[in-house]
Amino acid sequence: MENNWLRRPRTWIELFVLLNLGGLAPDIFLAHSVNAFHSRAEYTPLIFSLAAPMLLLPALWALATRRLVLWRWLGFLVGGTAVLIGITGLVLHLQSQFFQQWTLASLVYAAPFAAPLAYTGLGSLLIMNRMVADEETDWAQWVIFFAFGGFVGNFIFSLTDHAQNGFFHRTEWIPVISSAMAVGFLIVPLVMKTDRTFLKLCGLVMLAQTAVGALGFGFHALADWRNVGENIFLRIVHGAPIFAPTLFCDLAVLAVIGLWVLGRKHPDSRRH
Repeated sequence: MENNWLRRPRTWIELFVLLNLGGLAPDIFLAHSVNAFHSRAEYTPLIFSLAAPMLLLPALWALATRRLVLWRWLGFLVGGTAVLIGITGLVLHLQSQFFQQWTLASLVYAAPFAAPLAYTGLGSLLIMNRMVADEETDWAQWVIFFAFGGFVGNFIFSLTDHAQNGFFHRTEWIPVISSAMAVGFLIVPLVMKTDRTFLKLCGLVMLAQTAVGALGFGFHALADWRNVGENIFLRIVHGAPIFAPTLFCDLAVLAVIGLWVLGRKHPDSRRH
């Protein structure tokens, strides 16, 4: 194996996607347990999340041992499947109410339509990692773009999910404002050249996103603990989505990878 393969940003993205695809399994299990997996199609993302790491581990080994053809095609297979599952899930979630009624209320109270796009984003990230060299500035900007898109989804998800109870707690506005701030900062290095000071400021904003994610996880866990139910499992299933706030942490990590690589390629960094 190459001694420096773990130090390559390309490897970090591989690990990021592997951990996140596998990490979606418990989230999917809890979300679809609400209706006890009423449709067989609801097992598809769960099975895929359990199987994908089994293919990405050999891909990671292939990357480390420079078997790039195997690494590339395993990534295309997993990435393409993830994109397909995400788009299909989006349509199926919207069909639950929105396509029948076409109202804002039906969109808010439909199955969380933005959630399946996590698969689309991760799959696209995996494909991009094979099509753009991590030595190029474009690679860093693509990574930032995917983090940006994730925070757009976070904004929509936080807004529609908390709108279901009319933002009963004022703290429910925190993720909405936080994700909007992340979107505002991350779009700048995508549309114009920035100095390293601004990239560092973006990094601090991402650090704040991890705090929001941890805080949200605590709030959701506490709400589920106090919820009415026969046992803690049913409280979690029918209560606040306990893993949803951790997406802030995941996206912050992804954005920091892109920001760090972009900062390394900045002309100012070459003077030191």
